[in-house]
Amino acid sequence: MKTRAITGFFFIMVMLGSFLLGNHVFAAFYLALSCFCLYEFYSLIKKDTATPNIPAGILSGAILYCAFALLNHAGMFGQPALKGLHLAYGLLFIFVLSIGLVFIRELFKISVAPFANIAYTLMGMAFVIMPFTFFHALAYINHDYNFHIPMAFLLMLWSNDTGAYLVGMSIGRTKLFERHSPKKTWEGFIGGVVISAGVGNIISLYYPELSWKHWVSVGILISCFGTLGDLVESMFKRSINIKDSGTILPGHGGLLDRFDGLLLAAPVVYTYLYFALNF
Repeated sequence: MKTRAITGFFFIMVMLGSFLLGNHVFAAFYLALSCFCLYEFYSLIKKDTATPNIPAGILSGAILYCAFALLNHAGMFGQPALKGLHLAYGLLFIFVLSIGLVFIRELFKISVAPFANIAYTLMGMAFVIMPFTFFHALAYINHDYNFHIPMAFLLMLWSNDTGAYLVGMSIGRTKLFERHSPKKTWEGFIGGVVISAGVGNIISLYYPELSWKHWVSVGILISCFGTLGDLVESMFKRSINIKDSGTILPGHGGLLDRFDGLLLAAPVVYTYLYFALNF
C-alpha cells in the first residue's frame, strides 16, 4: 500500500507538470505516454497471440500523433498556420509510407500468420494512439490551448474509478460483467457515475469553459465509456492470462492499466464537445 501511494503521488505530480508547463510539454508528454502504452500492448500480444512489428508500429504511431498535434496547434491561430499545416500533411504522408514498412517486413519474414502480425500492429495504433490524439485535442476544443478540459477529464476519470471501487466494496452485490471483471458491480458502476457527474458539477464552478450541463454530461460519458474501456482491457488481459499490463508503475501495474478508461472515453468526449460547442 505504501509503495502504491508513493507511486501515485509522484505520478500525479508529473501529470500536473505536463498540464502546467505549456502546450509543447503537454504534447511531448502524451506522445511519450502513448508510445509507452503502445509498447506495452505489443509486448502483451507478442507473449501469446502474434508477433507485431514493434519498431514500425511505434514509429508510425508517433508520426500519426505528431501530425494531429500539429493540426491542433496550427488551429490556435484562427486560420490554420500555413507552415504548421503543410508540416502536418507531410507527416500524414510519411505515416502512410511507414505503414508500408509493416507489410514489407512481413514479405521478408518467415511467419506462420503474417496477416495476424500486420493486423495486431495496425490495431495497436487504432486502439492506443488514436485515443491519445483525441485526448490531446481536448486542450484545443476552443482553438486556443487550455489544459482545463483534459485535466478535468482525468479528474472525472479517476473519480469514477475511486467512486466505483468504494461503492462497490461497500454495497456492491450485483455483478456487472463477471466473466471479464469479477469484482465490478452495478452498484459500483452507478456510484462511479454519480460521483463523476458530481465532480463535473464542482468543476463547473471553477472552469467556465463549459456550462454545468456539459461538465456533468462529460462526467457521465467518462463513467460509461471509461468503465467499458476498463472491461475491454480486462477481457484482453484474461484472453492472454495475465493480471497487469506491465510493471512500470510499482503497486499500480502498467500504463495501460492506468489509462484503459481513457482509450474509449476520450474519442467519445471529444466528439460530444465538438458537436455541442460548434452546432
